[in-house]
Amino acid sequence: MSIFGFALKGAVAASLLLGASAAIAADIKVGANVGNVPWEFQDETGKIVGFEVDLVNEAGKRIGSGVEFVNIPFNGLFAAVQSGQIDAAVSSITITPKRLQSVSFAQPYYDSDQSLSVLTKSGIKDLSGMSGKVVGVDTGSTGDMWATKEKDTYKFADIRRYEGLSPAMLDLAAGRIDGYISDIPAVLYYIKDKPNYAVVQRIPTGEQYSVMFAKDSPLAAKVNAEITKMKQDGTLAALHKKWFGSDVDPATSTAKVMDMPKAP
Repeated sequence: MSIFGFALKGAVAASLLLGASAAIAADIKVGANVGNVPWEFQDETGKIVGFEVDLVNEAGKRIGSGVEFVNIPFNGLFAAVQSGQIDAAVSSITITPKRLQSVSFAQPYYDSDQSLSVLTKSGIKDLSGMSGKVVGVDTGSTGDMWATKEKDTYKFADIRRYEGLSPAMLDLAAGRIDGYISDIPAVLYYIKDKPNYAVVQRIPTGEQYSVMFAKDSPLAAKVNAEITKMKQDGTLAALHKKWFGSDVDPATSTAKVMDMPKAP
């Protein structure tokens, strides 16, 4: 082989190595409805932070990939994952049998319920006080589905839909809605230093949150394996302490290693 041939062969090999390296180091694109405290939101410097941000960044680090967050309204996350616009999605996304027909999830890492929050001065004590009143929900969320299903039961005058907790709570403060139905941990975090708001009723739904992927995506199994390790080595417990200020209940999915959910 000529010197030129060796040089060409070396150049091709180098190119292949660079390509492999780039593939290994490629960022995982993760969609998130930024503004969903304490899961993913912007701090005072504009940096995206939160429980799920920390979790996904740690999982990416462990599998050797960077993470790029893409701000997408909650209802758009499902189509973005299915179309390949993003590789994964977070935003306190509840695992449901219906969703498992079209997407995949890693094992759950947080147990939750819905809640009704109101202005303290409203005098509303529970859902029965919402008769003839306007309720706010997050578009396409479990709270949206629950409120739509139970609209006639509780005689809601109207359901107004929002892209995230902050605009809904601002409208609640302004009197444009009378109550807000959403994930209880996010609301409790938001109102902890705001006595004008109160959570007046927990709405049991048995929800569990996880990272969402395209149906049968190989990345789902990789991230699932790292979540298992993060539960076993105390990383998830430390994140819970950091963001919620309390120790993990050992009976919850934040502590217990679980199987990846499968479609029924």
